[in-house]
Amino acid sequence: MKTTFIYKEVDGCKIKGDFYSIEEKHAPLIVFIHGGGLIFGARTDMKKEQIDLYLQAGYNVCTIDYRLAPETKLPAIKEDIEDVLIWLKEQGTNTFNFDSERMAVIGSSAGGYLALLSGTFQVRPKAIVSFYGYGDIAGDWYRKPSPYFSKMTAVPEVLVQQLIQKQPISEGPIERRFAIYLYCRQQGKWIDYLTDRKEETLDPFCPLKKIDENYPPTLLLHGDADEDVPYEQSVLMSEALSQAGIENKLITIKSGKHSFDENMGDPVVMEACKEVIEFLKESL
Repeated sequence: MKTTFIYKEVDGCKIKGDFYSIEEKHAPLIVFIHGGGLIFGARTDMKKEQIDLYLQAGYNVCTIDYRLAPETKLPAIKEDIEDVLIWLKEQGTNTFNFDSERMAVIGSSAGGYLALLSGTFQVRPKAIVSFYGYGDIAGDWYRKPSPYFSKMTAVPEVLVQQLIQKQPISEGPIERRFAIYLYCRQQGKWIDYLTDRKEETLDPFCPLKKIDENYPPTLLLHGDADEDVPYEQSVLMSEALSQAGIENKLITIKSGKHSFDENMGDPVVMEACKEVIEFLKESL
């Protein structure tokens, strides 16, 4: 059963979640964060096959929205993810039946980044799963023009300015918002559009640099042929977690591209999903 709720309202922007319940009482909860470069996407992006997989494995699922850039900057986006975890832990059980002590955060791409960032919050999940996420937003891969995206039709800045809204939004259809992300990657201006801060002040938003002894157990999945988010991002995160003594595992999808998990009919993807379920069972 799906129930849509509002966990926060800011400047007239209602930020929503979809809660998928199972019959089992006090079952653990998976919080899913969508990707889209923090610029596009919505809570409805999670594939039905993936939702069903987790429900059948005995987990409630909650897919969430958050305010999108560039209308909203990174500190406020981080705040939204913090607030939804606090809301679920402190108020969510008044509406939904789940074990608030057994919450995992799963995200893909930019959602994987936010999932990794949640491991640095005051209210943290018990486990994190990052599909082709990243731990360092200050790297050259986001600060210089992308060779992959630069091969695509060039996006003029005037179009980007027309697409940016005057009010904050928390749902962004890819067909209307992808051009903003494409422009940012072609020009190496993603950081410029996401935040006005200088590089040295980005550390609080880089999970790679904020790992402590209480960071949750983490599973990373990444294709080694990813042309959007470099595979190296998950390698570096895994190495940093290991150095800090944090339980973690990196699953490498050989020749895997970005969004490899959308092909749920691929035996390699199904095997990876089974490993995710096993990780969650061990960690929650």
